[in-house]
Amino acid sequence: MCIRPTWVEISRHRLLANYRYLRQRAGRSADLLAVVKADAYGHGLVHCAPLISGAGAEWLGITSVEEGIRARSACAARPRILVISGLWHGEAAGALAHNLTPVVWEQFHLDELEAAARERGLGPRSVAVHLEIDTGMARQGVAAPYCAGTERGTEAPALKNLLARFHPQSALRLEGIMTHFSAAESLSSVEFKRQMARLGAALDHVIAARLEFRWLHAGASATLMGGQDLPAMSELAAKAGARLMLRPGLALYGYAPRFSPPGTPADEAATHLQQVLAWKTRVVSTHSIPGGEGVSYNSTFLARRPTRLALIAVGYADGLNRLLSNRASLSVRGQRVPIAGRICMDQCLLDVTDVPAVELGDEVVILGGHAMDAYEHADLIDSIPWEVLCDIGPRVPRMLVD
Repeated sequence: MCIRPTWVEISRHRLLANYRYLRQRAGRSADLLAVVKADAYGHGLVHCAPLISGAGAEWLGITSVEEGIRARSACAARPRILVISGLWHGEAAGALAHNLTPVVWEQFHLDELEAAARERGLGPRSVAVHLEIDTGMARQGVAAPYCAGTERGTEAPALKNLLARFHPQSALRLEGIMTHFSAAESLSSVEFKRQMARLGAALDHVIAARLEFRWLHAGASATLMGGQDLPAMSELAAKAGARLMLRPGLALYGYAPRFSPPGTPADEAATHLQQVLAWKTRVVSTHSIPGGEGVSYNSTFLARRPTRLALIAVGYADGLNRLLSNRASLSVRGQRVPIAGRICMDQCLLDVTDVPAVELGDEVVILGGHAMDAYEHADLIDSIPWEVLCDIGPRVPRMLVD
């Protein structure tokens, strides 16, 4: 039961409309994996995963086995669930028990999956995995061959050793090959071409090992919205006898990546997206101060005139970043009003002098509607919308609307 007057509204209609638009945009040439990791980018996994899978999403992407178990229990539609960040020691048994598909790139991933398969009495090729290739993020994945300006890549012993594990007697089955692009939102990216070359060289090793796989996936929201790299990716997938899979995340929730350069067809596509999340609170007190008085900690806001203040029940413990103090504005009665003084742990103050009708109980919109969107919020704190959305704290309840 929600009593404290701070909450997040998640629009069913907008989330489903975004998914259907992205599904239509992908066309018949690509499958989609809907990314709901990190608690559905702060939107609430238990709300978003069932809606998206119920709308026909065959794949969901989550962070960990623990999050995958939550997603599995929430979804009646039984989608496939990909554990994007791989496995840690002791997680293989849980992954198999809940029919989760892990991303792998370390030998110990395969060791523990094979051991868990033996314990469950599973036969050869019964455990599907997706192998991550590191083509330039230097984050996770087995290193792809370096291409160094030539069509042929260098030797890749770690990759060859992993591929050798997928022999006919193994419980493991190579179902997908994936990578992460480091600059997909740059529509003239040299880095993208370099990563594609390394991915192609890695696939040469897979083909040479006579291994078949069903999906090649490498693109996220930027790929789907921008589209400039889709033909190359589709061609590479076809060459390997696989289907292309795309992994939209941010776009599902109504935000398109900012493309460089701007003013491209990708930006026009972004107009079809609808922001799913609205973060709201209420005025819990009002009072007036004379000119010259300071507000909140260290009096970083000094009233230049008689000022009316509204206290709201939200602070940095809820995810309202303290760097927004004296910089951001929220929306009350349809008008933007500035945050006055430093944001506190559980509260902050608004200067509502120019909206004299504000009273106790009025709804205040923090994100969405006439208030900031996640991009504006991010710009003010030198961050990104992903962080803004994920930072909304767990003590702020999420509720489905419309």
